[in-house]
Order: sequence, then C-alpha cells, then structure tokens
Amino acid sequence: MSLSVIILAAGLGKRMRSDKPKVLHEVLGRPMLQHVIDAVKPLKPSKVVVVIGNGADAVKKQINEKGISFVLQKKLLGTGDAVLTARNHIRSGAILVINGDGPLITTKTLKGFLTKHRRHKNIVSFLSFLNDSLAGYGRVFRDKSGKVTGIVEDKHASPEERAKFNELNSGIYIIEKAALRYLSEIKKNSSSGEYYLTDIVDLAASAGKKVNTYLCPQEETRGVNSRRELFEISNIMRDKIISKWLDKGVTFIDPATTVIHSSVSIGKDTIIYPNTYLEGSTSIGRNCIIYPGSRICDSSLGDNVIVKDSTLIESSLIGKGASIGPFAHLRPESDIGRNAKVGNFVEIKKSRLEEGVKASHLSYLGDAEIGKDVNIGAGTITCNYDGKNKFKTKIEAGVFIGSDSQLVAPVTIGKGAYVAAGATITKNVPSGALAISRNRQKNLDSWVSNNKSKSRKKGK
Repeated sequence: MSLSVIILAAGLGKRMRSDKPKVLHEVLGRPMLQHVIDAVKPLKPSKVVVVIGNGADAVKKQINEKGISFVLQKKLLGTGDAVLTARNHIRSGAILVINGDGPLITTKTLKGFLTKHRRHKNIVSFLSFLNDSLAGYGRVFRDKSGKVTGIVEDKHASPEERAKFNELNSGIYIIEKAALRYLSEIKKNSSSGEYYLTDIVDLAASAGKKVNTYLCPQEETRGVNSRRELFEISNIMRDKIISKWLDKGVTFIDPATTVIHSSVSIGKDTIIYPNTYLEGSTSIGRNCIIYPGSRICDSSLGDNVIVKDSTLIESSLIGKGASIGPFAHLRPESDIGRNAKVGNFVEIKKSRLEEGVKASHLSYLGDAEIGKDVNIGAGTITCNYDGKNKFKTKIEAGVFIGSDSQLVAPVTIGKGAYVAAGATITKNVPSGALAISRNRQKNLDSWVSNNKSKSRKKGK
C-alpha cells in the first residue's frame, strides 16, 4: 500500500517572537522541520508535501532536498484548510499528516502506527497520549463503550469535559484517501475562524467509518511554540543522544555540559570531557579523547586521536593516532595524517599533512602539501595569498623548517631539505639543501658600555 506524507509547517509561531519561520528554528543544529522529514523518510513515502505559509521562501531555501514538494497555504485558516490545500497533490493510498514543529517524533513510533492502522483497516487513525495536566492539546472523546467519537480542541472544551477526558490528541494522523472528502464538510469554527482537522474524526465516526487511536510516548508528541519549549525539547533530545552513546561504550565526564548532534557517530572507549560540542556529520573513532572546550563539526577522526583543550575543528579529516591542540584551529579541508601533531595556536587551512608531521606551536599552514615526517618550527607561515590569488606551498618528506620562517607561495621545499630559522623563502629549495635568508650577523664590541658613557656625558 502506498503512503504519502503531509507536513504542516505554515504556522506563524508568534510566541517564538522571531522573524524566522518557527519550523526553521534549530534543535541541535537542524531545523525542527528537518528532524520531522528525517523521521518520515525511512517510511519510504511516495510523496512528501510540506504546507508552508509564514516565511515560505526561507523554508524552501533551507529545506532543499529531493522528493520534497511545497504547497503554499495563502491564508492561515487552520489545519483542516492546510490539508485541503495539499489534497490535490496526493494521488492515492494512505496519508500521514504530521506537524513540522514536533522534532522528537521517531521513525520507530511512526512505523508502529502505520502497521496498526493497516492491520485494523481504519479510515482514520491518530496518535494520542494520557496526561490530564497538559493544556493546549485536543481532548479525545469516547462513548460509553470506549469508541472514539471525536476530538475537541482544548480551548473549546468545558471544565467538565477536561476533567472527564484525559486522553490528548498528538496531532499526528493517518487518513485514507477516501476520507479526504470529509475535509469539505468541516465547518469554520465560529470563535477562531479556523477549520480544524480534528473535526474529520467526528465526521468519519458519525458516518459509521472505522476510526481508531493508538497511544504513543508523550515525549515524542511535544511541539514547539516558544523559546522555552525549544530549549526544553533540545535538552530532551540531547539527553537521549548521550544516553544512546553511553550504552554503546562512550564515556562522558559531564553529560550536562556536552552537546552531541543526532547525526554524530562515536566509537567505543572514547572519552568526552565537559563543554564539548560535536556537530553535523562528525565521526569520532575508537579510543579517542576529546578534552574540554573543543568544538568539532562535519569532521572525521580516526581511532586513538587526541583533541586537546579549546580546539576548533571544521570539515576536516584526522588520521589515527594524531594529536590536535590545545588551542588549535583546523579550518575546512584540512587533512591530517596518522600520528601527526598539530600543537597549540596552530592554524591549518585547506592543507594536507602526511603521517608523522609535527607543527607544534604558533604556525599558520594554508594551501599546503606537507610530506611525511616534516618538522615545522614555531612561527612558520605559508604566505599563500597575494591579495588576489592563492598559491600552494609544497614541502616534501623529511624537511626541517626552522622557527619564524615565511614560505612565500608558490614554492617547493625539496625532500630532506633544511630551512634556517628566520628565513623568508621565495624560491624553490632543492632536496637536501640548506636555505638561509638573513643578513650576516655583526657584533659591535663594547657597544653597550660606550652608549651608556655617552648618555652620562650628555646628562652633565
């Protein structure tokens, strides 16, 4: 049986107090809407339609992936109108309707929901949960036999109805194509001026059609309507992610101060220290140590890598056994080989460091190819930019670069060569050669005492 998905993402989100569309606010580095899309994609729907309204252009620009169609709800007249707007884009089969501001929903829950809907051959199904302390969720009404008869929005339910019915609507539905005809029968609510999708349950049940609801984890149903709720949901997701990695053999010294995105992977026996951020598509190998204050995004670290305190790594590759930091910065497209060492206050940009390279402190290496076992002295700079164009520096295997050297690209330092401290290299250095670029030292004997004597005479 085919499945289509309608994601409701047109809301204004006034309580967010933001110029950004609500569904684009991020939970652990990804827009809420993207979390929902990621949850439904494994269901392999034939069609995913996102209903947009507020900030439509921004949503389309940021959620840019194949298989997603966007439909504009010109007037925000409620969830019933939103589904009606998307109806013509659905061809056949069942339709999963889900909110774009509910990032905690899981694929596992949705798969179970779909299985139960199909097994019981319902025309309409929806997820519900039990909690009589929450406000803002529609109340599920049942008759004496326990059969679902409808859903009443919380603000329209009487105190007696709230006390009697504590089963709440999650806002997640599966609707068969045949039931979409009831959308045109939904009447505008006189007080809100909106068309409620919840009314489809009452209409289908009243027509004698099979309607069912299934309980789901309350946590997964939570939506976001304010910055406070965004913060709370981010913490829930963070705790779930860290719990998962704890169960897989990762040590966290202080989970409360650690942020791990859902797209990150971590090998067992890795130790994560406090105030660490692992973001985006980052992959951490086994037996790594990530010390405090480090931020690693969209990067891959091999096994046994050490990242020392206060290090920033962006879109880079780090080989097994390498050591990075403290206070190092790997900018995008840095590729660090096995057992290499990038020390304190070293910045790497778009460069490849082969196995065993040591750049221990206070250097900038940009647009460079650095061979095996090269030693980079303190204060070394690859001068890769002339104000208009960028050029490459090539340092072959076994080279020793003395401290405070400037390598003015394009330039090649041949295999096994030495560059003397304080050199400014503007020409290629042959293999095995020593490159020196400095004036001959001249010592003036007795200069200090002579100058002091002259100063005393002037003072008289």
